[in-house]
Amino acid sequence: METKRKLSLPAWIFIGMLAGIAVGLLFIGNPGFTNDYIKPFGTIYINLLKFLVVPVVLFSIADGVISLKDLKRVGSVGAKTFIYYMFTTAFAVVIGLVVVNLFKGMFPALPSAELSGLQYEAKEAPSVMSVIVNIFPDSFFKPMVEANMLPLIVSSILIGAGVLSAGEKGKMIGNAINAMNEVIMQIMMMIIKITPFGVFCLMTNVVAVNGASIVGTLALVIGVAYLAYLLHVVIVYGLSVKCLSGMSPIAFFKGLAPAMITAFTTTSSNATLPVNMECCNKMGAEPEISSFVLPLGATINMDGTAIYQAVATVFIACCYDVTLTLADMAMVVLTATLASVGTAGVSGAGMIMLAMVLETIGLPVEGIAIIAGVDKIFDMGRTTLNITGDATCAIWVSKLEQKKAKK
Repeated sequence: METKRKLSLPAWIFIGMLAGIAVGLLFIGNPGFTNDYIKPFGTIYINLLKFLVVPVVLFSIADGVISLKDLKRVGSVGAKTFIYYMFTTAFAVVIGLVVVNLFKGMFPALPSAELSGLQYEAKEAPSVMSVIVNIFPDSFFKPMVEANMLPLIVSSILIGAGVLSAGEKGKMIGNAINAMNEVIMQIMMMIIKITPFGVFCLMTNVVAVNGASIVGTLALVIGVAYLAYLLHVVIVYGLSVKCLSGMSPIAFFKGLAPAMITAFTTTSSNATLPVNMECCNKMGAEPEISSFVLPLGATINMDGTAIYQAVATVFIACCYDVTLTLADMAMVVLTATLASVGTAGVSGAGMIMLAMVLETIGLPVEGIAIIAGVDKIFDMGRTTLNITGDATCAIWVSKLEQKKAKK
């Protein structure tokens, strides 16, 4: 007897979006009912996303640092890997911002943004030194209470480093952080499972208030994101493979094809990890290097997610008729780069980090609802980009270690 195949969560989210559009069309011109009785349930979903941001960042980053165990043992490999990932992610955000700004004139402002009385005043750009100073917290609990993300990320890194430095005495705290991280990840999955309902409620109200015009802009923003994905693959990864690893980009992408296809269909860096390791080892990566670099990359290297955050942030800003300043753009680059460290390698986690980026520059988190229904389409491309970046790093670090061994 054959078992019926259940619909995947992304499929349900897409269905929730379509249902929200259909119901919203019925209430165009009379959005009072949706605003009073349907939108509040969507607001509950948004509140749950906001609730997750601080614990996800705090425990996932601290646990990631602790998982390195002996920093002296990993030595130069760990340092090179981390620096490589941070640089490629920063390039990804910049590419995403450049591409989306070329097309932002085509993104219409939502009438509901005007009706809600949303106001946004550009703040005076802070000096570079004041930004650096403010990254370091002056209170243990203040970054958590205020959801101030950059100091929170630094706090998480310091906690992880402190646990490692404490040796045996720190193991108990490390185990507790690991357990808490697992608990938070389970809560995150619970909340992600109700995303179809949250998307339905929010999309119903968005369409009822704004009409069907918002639907057409979604195809455009998806195209912009994929254009940025493609440019990052060609420019950053192509040059990395050719110049740093001395390998033909065509041969690299051909060898990585099985992992890229797996990532595109599963939308999970963690699920693709075994296939990625096999592909990299076949292309000449040292097994001990790929076994360290690739799992680390699945946790902290999120180039595709960073591009998605940049594109989605500018798109949402346009929907609310907000003009981002250069200071805001710089903060998006910094926050999205650091936020990639805290993004779990599971499908749908990018929305949690997007909420963090939006809060950092003062945009309404509710704007996530506009693109949440098509998040699966974004996720397929960004996950493929993420694991490709992991593989370029594994090949490069392996080449460096092989050269060291020959000396």
